[in-house]
Amino acid sequence: MKRVMFVCKKNSCRSQMAEGFARTLGEGKVSVTSSGLEASQVHPIAVQVMDEIGIDITEQKSKPLSDFKSEDYDIVISLCGCGVNLPEDWVLREVFQDWQLDDPDGQAIEVFHRVRDEVKERVAKLVESVS
Repeated sequence: MKRVMFVCKKNSCRSQMAEGFARTLGEGKVSVTSSGLEASQVHPIAVQVMDEIGIDITEQKSKPLSDFKSEDYDIVISLCGCGVNLPEDWVLREVFQDWQLDDPDGQAIEVFHRVRDEVKERVAKLVESVS
């Protein structure tokens, strides 16, 4: 089973949605964690738009990347273009991708919906590629 880390700036929207999708779409195929360059809190609208499609992320917490060790992960996905800010050992994992998705924080709910759907599509492809 591949171990995946989704990382973003604050671990509040995109990385939390990615974690929720990977838990659901990758059940039995990947083990997943998300974190941020800094921790904040899970955005209530991210929780809402995931709930709309039947994925509950209410129990997920925002966590700083510094709480984890890079060697514990096979795949590292940056969702915000923050790959340049990651410590080098995170970028040098078996798979590293920088998805550069828009930050929905502070935007209209339509942006949350669009970003959620983009995250789902990419996570589905990622899970398919490792299974």
